Amino acid sequence: MELGLFTEPQVGGSYQRLRELARWSEEQGLEAFARSDHYLNGSESANVTDALTSIAGLARETERIELVVLVSPLTFRHPGVLAKTAATIDEMSHGRFTLGVGTGWMEDEHEAFGIELYSAREGFSRLFETLSYLRAAFAGSEGFSGRHYALATGTDVLPRPTNIPIVIGGSGMKKTPTMAGRFADEYNMFATDAETLERRLEVMRQAAVEADRDPDAIKISIAGPAIIADTEQEYRDLLAERGAKRDLSADEYEAFLGERNVPRGTLETAGEAIAAYAALGVSRFYLQEYKALDEIDTDRLGPLFSALRG
Repeated sequence: MELGLFTEPQVGGSYQRLRELARWSEEQGLEAFARSDHYLNGSESANVTDALTSIAGLARETERIELVVLVSPLTFRHPGVLAKTAATIDEMSHGRFTLGVGTGWMEDEHEAFGIELYSAREGFSRLFETLSYLRAAFAGSEGFSGRHYALATGTDVLPRPTNIPIVIGGSGMKKTPTMAGRFADEYNMFATDAETLERRLEVMRQAAVEADRDPDAIKISIAGPAIIADTEQEYRDLLAERGAKRDLSADEYEAFLGERNVPRGTLETAGEAIAAYAALGVSRFYLQEYKALDEIDTDRLGPLFSALRG
């Protein structure tokens, strides 16, 4: 199982701290370092760096680790701008950049910055065209013409990318996995139960076959937290604390986590959920740290990632 650290800089954090976390992740031997692409944390303002600009910086300040954006709203950038930016980061990183693309969903940030947030129907229509545009741009001079976007035939997007995997992620049961099967190199979703995961993968695989693609070549990844403590008693206390925020008892919250295969328990049991995901076809787990960057404790994460590796 490949492992990555998934940060949420919209909660707050400087580029300097983002760089420290990326370098730490590389030193730990993690396969990937990921960040979200938001401008606000709900309705709250914080010190938020731009995702693609900061990833470009990290491309020059790391050497091995894959750099991932999970995921960039198509509302933020025209696909031509996104293609050129991605191709530039690909060159800067020597092929270590992975681009996640989605429809966008956070109303507050769009309203605050005056960016149009499309209806769900139009958002997916634009996502289909954005992905088609990107594939054409990365391939060479094929061109693309759609209702929303167009790339003139014969236009070479240079520098020509060496390798830009595309991630499609989301919680939908039909449209998102269909898009993933048709376009994605990696299909990402948040921690979920086995039945939901299998249903999504069935839709994804069918869409891949219909698009004359190999469904087994599409990486399946999960993003989510880990509820881990050093001792059993500390774990029970953590369950009670986190469960209370959802009006659940410790046992009810543990059952909730168990259904979704969230890594949980002590360091000795942390890897069990990872093994369960692997059995379902998942090959990468992003440990999500939904907190300000300065609050991410690498002293805690080091042993946790070791435990997840098993």
